[in-house]
Amino acid sequence: MDYVKILGDGLVRCAWGTGLPEYVSYHDFEWGRASADRSRLFEKLCLEGFQSGLSWLTILRKRSGFRDAFANFVPETVAAFEQEDVDRLLENPGIIRHQGKIRSAINNARQLLALEEKEGDFGRWIWKNWADASDQPPSAIAATTDESAALARALKKAGFTFVGPTTVYAFMQSMGLVNDHYSDCYVRADCQQERMALIGSIRD
Repeated sequence: MDYVKILGDGLVRCAWGTGLPEYVSYHDFEWGRASADRSRLFEKLCLEGFQSGLSWLTILRKRSGFRDAFANFVPETVAAFEQEDVDRLLENPGIIRHQGKIRSAINNARQLLALEEKEGDFGRWIWKNWADASDQPPSAIAATTDESAALARALKKAGFTFVGPTTVYAFMQSMGLVNDHYSDCYVRADCQQERMALIGSIRD
């Protein structure tokens, strides 16, 4: 099957996660692993926005730089960034120096805090309203879904930017809101177990 591959360790993985070491590690330990941590969710949403038009490998290799530059993506800290911070970030070679995307990250931090005033914790809101509890493995990986389009609309209505349906679906996949590991992938079962435990704790 061309959608899964076996590496030298004998483990079956989704084919996209079997190339460079960075991809193998990301596939095995991060992609699809459930998290409701608001800073992690905010980080991933921002990084997916920065990735637009680039390879995810570029973002992975600069991720530590992004975390340093954006104060580990603590929303309260990023929301307080001002023009001098934008100027500083535009001079930082450790990140993607795109003014629109930098301003979007700052805007989105502010909108996240505003959303939390209405809806409560961002992570809980995301998981309560947008997590897919299905255990049906994908036959192919979609670029977008009806659910990602709906979440994108909700985020845009709340004032977020750089949150189109494709960007949002990549966010949903990576943070475990859906489980898009193929049925034969060795981490699929663990990811599903983690997802269902989190969904249960949020919805109880």
